[in-house]
Amino acid sequence: MVDKNPFSRTYGCFDRSYWHYRTMDFPCGMNQEFVLPLALAHKLDMPHNPYIGNPRLRELAEAGIDFARQSSHRNGSCDDYFPFERALGALVFSLYAMTESAIVLGLDDKRHLEFFARRGDWLRTHNETGQLANHQAFAALALYNVYILTGETRFRKASDDFRDLTLSWQKDEGWFQEYEGADPGYHACLISFLAKLWQKSQDERLVEPLGRAVEFAAHFMHPDGSYAGEYGSRNTYHFYPHGFEVLAPRFPRAGQIAQSFLARAMPARTRYYNDDDRMAAHYVYDWMQAWQDWNPERQPPIDLPERTESRYFEQARLLVVRTPNYHAVVAANKGGACKVVGRDGALLSDTGLVGELEDGRVAVSHLVQNNARVNVSTDGLRLGVTSRFHQRRQPLPTPFKQILFRMATLTVGRFSANAVRALLQKVLITGKAPLPMAHRRRLRFEPDRVTLVDEVVTKRPGRPRLMRLAAASDATSIYVANSNVFQASVLLPWTWLNAKTGEFNRTGRMRVRRTLDARTGKVVLE
Repeated sequence: MVDKNPFSRTYGCFDRSYWHYRTMDFPCGMNQEFVLPLALAHKLDMPHNPYIGNPRLRELAEAGIDFARQSSHRNGSCDDYFPFERALGALVFSLYAMTESAIVLGLDDKRHLEFFARRGDWLRTHNETGQLANHQAFAALALYNVYILTGETRFRKASDDFRDLTLSWQKDEGWFQEYEGADPGYHACLISFLAKLWQKSQDERLVEPLGRAVEFAAHFMHPDGSYAGEYGSRNTYHFYPHGFEVLAPRFPRAGQIAQSFLARAMPARTRYYNDDDRMAAHYVYDWMQAWQDWNPERQPPIDLPERTESRYFEQARLLVVRTPNYHAVVAANKGGACKVVGRDGALLSDTGLVGELEDGRVAVSHLVQNNARVNVSTDGLRLGVTSRFHQRRQPLPTPFKQILFRMATLTVGRFSANAVRALLQKVLITGKAPLPMAHRRRLRFEPDRVTLVDEVVTKRPGRPRLMRLAAASDATSIYVANSNVFQASVLLPWTWLNAKTGEFNRTGRMRVRRTLDARTGKVVLE
């Protein structure tokens, strides 16, 4: 990915689409976080590591930092998706990676230290639109590294401020806000960022919140070692092991989570794969750090219980049911989207109903609706949710749109990047276009079976008209860079319900029942 030619104007750039393919008109600042995997490969005496001590890796890591310095804006900020974005996310990911590389490699280049301080000063006085707690946690970590390297107390104070903001977004149930709710995938990232910060600072104010965060995360480690899923607010499968390894001596539950991933997800290949050239660095260096801080006192992996148990997280609107045969998670705020996993893999993955209307619009039941009506039985083994269908938006770029967008970012966006970002968030993530169709889902959990009953209702039969309908195994509709990657559950088949569209178009109502036999993995459609 990196331009390795010292005579090149883009020497040290990790954005291959910019320096090599030349299909982008600016370099993505996020990509410079790849300096850290190179620095760790150069430094760590890991088994079968042919790169330890290789001077070229050290040179390329330094070149990556230098390219970031030269390609950043004068105030130290950088862009991610569009020019003059001055993106906090890209800044904190790359700033942490570069400062950590400087610490690992013992770099002491005054130009780099000045650059880190300039970037840290911008970060001290800026934030972003939307609530993405993992970005705030990473900002606290990156600023603490700048404090370590420069000794300037203003960066320690700024780190504390971002730490406090992050902790203020933690709910009583242990999770942190990610846009519209809880996302267990990004929750694991946040645990890693805060655990790294605690490891460096020994700040006891982080311990209790991290303990609660670990307990919440444990409910979403599946018995096959896979973790999280489309039931989260941002549809991610993220799993960062380093934080759990760091916390294992303090919290045995963290050790169990780490061991579940190491002993099950890795050898069985049930882990998630996020291997594109933009995002792979995120977890590569975290795994290397997890090896470095591996806790030798291991806890056994999290397993299925001997008796059925359930837990409903009312704030997160997530129901977790565990029986001797399966582990199930239901998102009540996403139309009852659910995942059922056994010891050998996913048995059922259902991200809700997806239908195409006569006019070409696509209706989905899985957008976050925190105002949905939810009923959970006292034993937690039955759940009912009533919500609405919304139109699935999928705006795609065209040459003309791109010209207009570049004009906007180079004029209005140049002076108000957050205004552009807020508009994009509304269009691509949080905005919703309701349709005159209701969705009702009822789920019942028994020791060896799960029953789902779906109803689609409209008050005006024949308007709208459904042309085709399916229960999706992996469909999502909001833009999240780290969603729509690979986990084995995405290969589970969609259930086509086209035979029911005629009934809906005639009567304004349709009903379908599905039953999963957890012992055989078979789903019976009625």
